[in-house]
Amino acid sequence: MPSDRPRRRIPEATVARLPVYLRILAEQADEQVESISSDRLAELAGVNAAKVRKDLSYLGSYGTRGVGYEVPYLVYQIRRELGLTHDWPVVIVGAGNLGQALAGYGGFGERGFPVAGIVDVDPAKVGTVLGGVRVRHIDELSQIVQSKRVNIGVIATPTASAQDAAERLVRAGVTSILNFAPVVLSVPRSIEVRKVDLAVELQILSYHEQRRASASPLRPVAGGLGPLGGPSGTSGRTASA
Repeated sequence: MPSDRPRRRIPEATVARLPVYLRILAEQADEQVESISSDRLAELAGVNAAKVRKDLSYLGSYGTRGVGYEVPYLVYQIRRELGLTHDWPVVIVGAGNLGQALAGYGGFGERGFPVAGIVDVDPAKVGTVLGGVRVRHIDELSQIVQSKRVNIGVIATPTASAQDAAERLVRAGVTSILNFAPVVLSVPRSIEVRKVDLAVELQILSYHEQRRASASPLRPVAGGLGPLGGPSGTSGRTASA
């Protein structure tokens, strides 16, 4: 197989779709599927076939007419492009409810992101064990990052503590941050930040639910209809997130 040589830069939109393709292909491999067409992959991924072919062309994979793409090799290509040919240890900042849930999620380790450390400022949490990892004081963050060669930090703190957590991660040597706190972080341009905002995702789902409700006159909007045709307790306005 080809070596892990540098490849041309891939558009961010394509990078965002590659994990989706990878999950689908892994499921197909589990079902002993040897090859898959761009049409079938597009159907399962919810995109059009032309987009799939364009995305995969960035990997140097063009498939075979009448056969499609070889599933095991395509899995290898995507894993290589996403840097999943080796593990990326992560450190979680925050051992509250969210941090505990993340630490207990076995999917991180299974997908190549073992939890190398968990830190918190609360003395009541320091010393406890979450997902097999002992919680340490945040002052030990740099030691964890350096000794475990951690590049990725996960912020699972309350909003008010998120910026401080980000600054500590940067000082410790982390270069990528996954932020669960609903706040925009101020970090150096060299630091890659991905934000997971559950409220935004719910608002997007709310939009789609409202569209479905509008397309089905007989289906009531959550909360019921008020006397003027709007939700109960309103003056005819439609419900919004």
